[in-house]
Amino acid sequence: MHRILVVNPGTTSTKIAVFEDQTELYREAIEHTDDELKSYFRAIDQLSFRKECVLASLGRHGFGLDSLTCVVSRGGMLPPCETGAYGINEDMLAYVGSEHNLREHISNVGCAVAYAIAAPLHIPAYIYDPVVVDELAPVARVTGLPEIGKQSRGHALNTRAMAHKCAKETLNKPFAECTFIVQHLGGGTSVWLYYNGRAVDMYSDDDAGFAPERCGKLQAEPLIELCYSGKYTYKEMLKKVRGNAGLRAHLGTADVRQVERMIDAGDERAALIFEAMAYGAAKGIGDLATVVCGRVDRIILTGGVARSKRLTDEIVRRVGWIAPVELMPGEFELEALAAGALRVLKGEEAPHAFVWNR
Repeated sequence: MHRILVVNPGTTSTKIAVFEDQTELYREAIEHTDDELKSYFRAIDQLSFRKECVLASLGRHGFGLDSLTCVVSRGGMLPPCETGAYGINEDMLAYVGSEHNLREHISNVGCAVAYAIAAPLHIPAYIYDPVVVDELAPVARVTGLPEIGKQSRGHALNTRAMAHKCAKETLNKPFAECTFIVQHLGGGTSVWLYYNGRAVDMYSDDDAGFAPERCGKLQAEPLIELCYSGKYTYKEMLKKVRGNAGLRAHLGTADVRQVERMIDAGDERAALIFEAMAYGAAKGIGDLATVVCGRVDRIILTGGVARSKRLTDEIVRRVGWIAPVELMPGEFELEALAAGALRVLKGEEAPHAFVWNR
């Protein structure tokens, strides 16, 4: 019997759970305010804060650290990698913490939190299906600038888990025989095309529709002009497009519920921006449908923001002609992380070794 602690840091929350094999014993989503987070510039800077949140939650629910067998976390912005588990090691911690690694994502702190808890207990720590899982088809990598090839990064963990779930429970077919377009809607967004069991194409949160905190697709010339305007440093621009963009930039909040209240109160600008977010999400789905000539078994909308009926209704209105749409709101990443770690602990799957070639 294995007792697995699961850690999933999000932009404005830390989600944690304890599983005994496949049985969930408890979970908690700890919400973080802007005031709590505003002093941290990089994700990795939140290590102590996020670790203490996890430890406090375990204490409140009566789980002693010595009862744990393993810690697993959502993985962050590593170099492109295969799907599956990776053992957290010093190379990985050095990579996500390096000043030379400016590829920011809140999950960068996840592996550091998992390792900080697991190492003193002498138990393994893993990440699973990090945000840089890359299975793109060769043709999908080619762009108009040879220096900038297409990169795969986003919600690989949750979208793959939802595609597997839909294949098994709705279509009663093997995952590898299905074609899915899966849109994750959260503080950031990504949309994935799963074909023959692989994510052959996708859009991340800076090349499809914008999200509550992400910029989405931008025209190149104005972006270049802004970068060289002298108004922002390199690091400030990175933070601007990933954290201070989207709904937050337009309306002063990344909380979709608050935006809906603004709309209900008659705020016409909020209504326009909200519609534009749905419009962009639908365009990303439509783009990926062309890759498989429109032959899509299911479109899946998932993620925390998919709980917004106003948003999903607008997306479905625009893409329902492509394929039936399955609403699978919420994040199932905790379950997927626990299941992946359990396969490793049982010897059913071997973890990859991360090596940073400095």
